[in-house]
Amino acid sequence: MREALFIKKNAEKWKEYQHEPSNNPDETALRFITLIDDVSFAKTFYPRSQVTRWVNGIAAGIYQSIYQNRKEKYSRLFTFWKFELPLLFKKYHRIFLFTTLAFMMMVAIGVFSSMVNPEFVRGVLGDNYVNETQDNIAKGDPFGIYKSDNYFAMFVRIAFNNIKVAFFSFAGGLLFGIPTLYIMWQNGIMLGSFEQLFFAQGLGIKSILVIWIHGTLEIAAIIISCTAGFILISGFIFPGTYSRLQSFKKTARDAAKIMLVLVPIFLVAAFFESYVTHLMSQTIDKEDNGGLPIWAGILMLVASLTFILWYFVIQPIRLHKKGYYIKPDGIIHRLKESNA
Repeated sequence: MREALFIKKNAEKWKEYQHEPSNNPDETALRFITLIDDVSFAKTFYPRSQVTRWVNGIAAGIYQSIYQNRKEKYSRLFTFWKFELPLLFKKYHRIFLFTTLAFMMMVAIGVFSSMVNPEFVRGVLGDNYVNETQDNIAKGDPFGIYKSDNYFAMFVRIAFNNIKVAFFSFAGGLLFGIPTLYIMWQNGIMLGSFEQLFFAQGLGIKSILVIWIHGTLEIAAIIISCTAGFILISGFIFPGTYSRLQSFKKTARDAAKIMLVLVPIFLVAAFFESYVTHLMSQTIDKEDNGGLPIWAGILMLVASLTFILWYFVIQPIRLHKKGYYIKPDGIIHRLKESNA
């Protein structure tokens, strides 16, 4: 058989095997056996042909997927956290950048509005919260609101509330991101007003040292959950070459995976807020009954910020530059050094 006829007879089949992986194990096995026959034929009659290398590459990819899936039960969790999530986030860096800039703008609006109209803070945070904070400032205990008689109950309440807000931010994508934008607006304005309340009292630097121990992870996680909400609907609005339903399913799966990483982040942030923040406030207020050294608080704050920047910004770019990518079969691959 001439090479041209061999290619014409099998090209559509090879393209299907390459671009449309099967989830059926029996079908995958049948494809692999078929490709082995084609490779054997091609190596016999066209050993130096490009088509021989192409078909051999497809067969190798299926072989690799079969045996990688065998050890997946042992390494899947490691691969997911080290490679899949950062690479997945790299795909949506533009949405993440948009969400971050939009949130920062909302925070700036909250700060500016509170500076222009001091009563704006009460409208956002509520009279009870502002009055309690001002009373604590007058008593020399500006961050007393973070003290509690039951820190475990405080931890559970904070963790549950933050995860609930993140879920609504994510689910808001189903309504074209309008609820997600509202949650961003609400939290951005509150954060800006909250910080301005302390800066207006000359406690700005102290508030950063105390509040941002937990706030760094907490606010970053809220921004990321809003990013997941926008990712969720982006597939429907911008389907590309897919149908809207296919594209939506794809982005919904990606967004759900991104949401997984937020659960441990929120738990750590809630732990910091419940058990650590009040210790730093004792140090800042120069109380004698214990406290957290300032250097330890700064170290925790910097470590939290470094983790967010590394895992969600630097590591995705680094892996992408090294040639790692996710194939349609969901397996992590790496380009050869010559092609990286």
